Amino acid sequence: QVQLVESGGGLVQPGGSLRLSCAASGSRVSDNAMGWYRQAPGKQRELVARISVRGITNYIDSVKGRFTISRDNAKNTVYLQMNSLKLEDTAAYYCNTAPPLDEAWGQGTQVTVSS
Repeated sequence: QVQLVESGGGLVQPGGSLRLSCAASGSRVSDNAMGWYRQAPGKQRELVARISVRGITNYIDSVKGRFTISRDNAKNTVYLQMNSLKLEDTAAYYCNTAPPLDEAWGQGTQVTVSS
């Protein structure tokens, strides 16, 4: 059974950067399309970035040019580099397969962008 552990969140000022990590066990991240999702208070969880098995990446419009999803197969880890952070990026961030597995949701990592 796949287990995913997110880390790297924190408090950052607008314009700052964070790098999120998602360490996987029980499954190879290279064998699945992987995604980073976020959920802000009062809003539905949304997929913000996706990387296919072939390494093709996709992003929602609001993060294009600012976020980069990547994968280290040797470490079995997926990353999300977030630059030029905005107030509206504040949310709990989760990784999962894309589409997601219900049983694979982890605890997530909180990102708070505030001045």
